[in-house]
Amino acid sequence: MLDVSCVKVCLLHLQEKICKQLEAIDGSVHFVEDSWQRLGGGGLSRVLRNGVVFEQAGINFSHVHGDHMPVSATAHRPELAGRCFEAMGVSLVIHPRNPYVPTSHANMRFFVAKKPGAEPVWWFGGGFDLTPYYGFKKDAVHWHQTAFNLCQPFGEEIYPRYKKWCDEYFYLKHRDEQRGIGGLFFDDLNVPDFQTSFRFMQAVGNGFLDGYIPIVERRKELSWSNRERQFQLYRRGRYVEFNLVWDRGTLFGLQTGGRTESILMSIPPIVRWEYNYHPDPNSPEAVLTREFLPVRDWLSDTTI
Repeated sequence: MLDVSCVKVCLLHLQEKICKQLEAIDGSVHFVEDSWQRLGGGGLSRVLRNGVVFEQAGINFSHVHGDHMPVSATAHRPELAGRCFEAMGVSLVIHPRNPYVPTSHANMRFFVAKKPGAEPVWWFGGGFDLTPYYGFKKDAVHWHQTAFNLCQPFGEEIYPRYKKWCDEYFYLKHRDEQRGIGGLFFDDLNVPDFQTSFRFMQAVGNGFLDGYIPIVERRKELSWSNRERQFQLYRRGRYVEFNLVWDRGTLFGLQTGGRTESILMSIPPIVRWEYNYHPDPNSPEAVLTREFLPVRDWLSDTTI
């Protein structure tokens, strides 16, 4: 049975849970809450800035509706064009201060498309991915093992399918380069039924914390210098390029009249570009693009 209110309560609880855990890890600053309303919906943005561990972290909840499906939502579902819609979700991006702590992104969302005289069409989507600046095999394996474990109760084929989808989605076509080391990405999930799909979305939300928090705790005290900081700022440029050029979520938020400040909180606070930059072949910076960004099976690959 379709239960929209239960999904909303779950997403708000997840937002609160993630904020509390990040505040506890940082220990120096708190999230600032910013409730917003627009014609067609609203949301609650929570942003942490200038922390000891996290330079910026944004955890957004939004609940919007409209009379016509936006173009970004019907590009691969043209049969839904013209339907009214209701969408809600939690989206987060975390930009740590220490270059040895990876940036991470997660998203959990629920969508309903309606038309008079017809059954509503609903689906869940979301996932999480990791964008390191300096690669650690232990972290990569832990991240993907967490993803694998949460998928197992839902079927043996789930992890490889959604890992592949993530690798394909978070790909910068204009750079011929992955954004990070991937994770999980899923969309249009409505089988075998509402409750099972809902449970999977919840598992992904909880799995994000299980995957990311141990990595932050493991790397946040590592010493770093201006060299690592400059490389971090350079690589953040790739994050900006993807979010502004390729990300469907950014387009959906803008096309539905969402709050621009909340949509663009995913952009890192400080970033730089450098013309035709190439790291020294034997440098730690070169290892990232040579060993970590190419798509691989982190749970069985022994080449690193």
